[in-house]
Amino acid sequence: MKITVETLVHAPIDAVWRAWTTPEDIKQWNAASDDWHTTAAAVDLRVGGGFSSRMEAKDGSMGFDFAGTYTQVVPHALLACAFGDRTMQVEFVAGVGGVEGVTVRETFDAEATHSVEQQRAGWQAILDRFARHVEGQR
Repeated sequence: MKITVETLVHAPIDAVWRAWTTPEDIKQWNAASDDWHTTAAAVDLRVGGGFSSRMEAKDGSMGFDFAGTYTQVVPHALLACAFGDRTMQVEFVAGVGGVEGVTVRETFDAEATHSVEQQRAGWQAILDRFARHVEGQR
């Protein structure tokens, strides 16, 4: 099953792309809630290149690594990747319907541990935090 989340970021495509693909930016926005944070991030932005981030609870009680390999890179438009036996696609669409900004749409394979609703809510929370981060940079 595929899950899709999206948000509109009120910023130029260059700023959106940079924040999505720069490790220092990723560490600032990549968390679903205020009690989590990303302590490390790496990006090798090319087909066959890898990405990774370390997400941890701020109280130190748990953490996990999220990593994969880029399978498609179209600057300012599309990132596709594989992580484990799952895939994800991130679309960056500027100026949809005459609206200023960039629609960021993530579509990913659901996993079996958490409900679809939990996964959608968590990924949407991270995406919303991403939008706030980019818009705060302006």
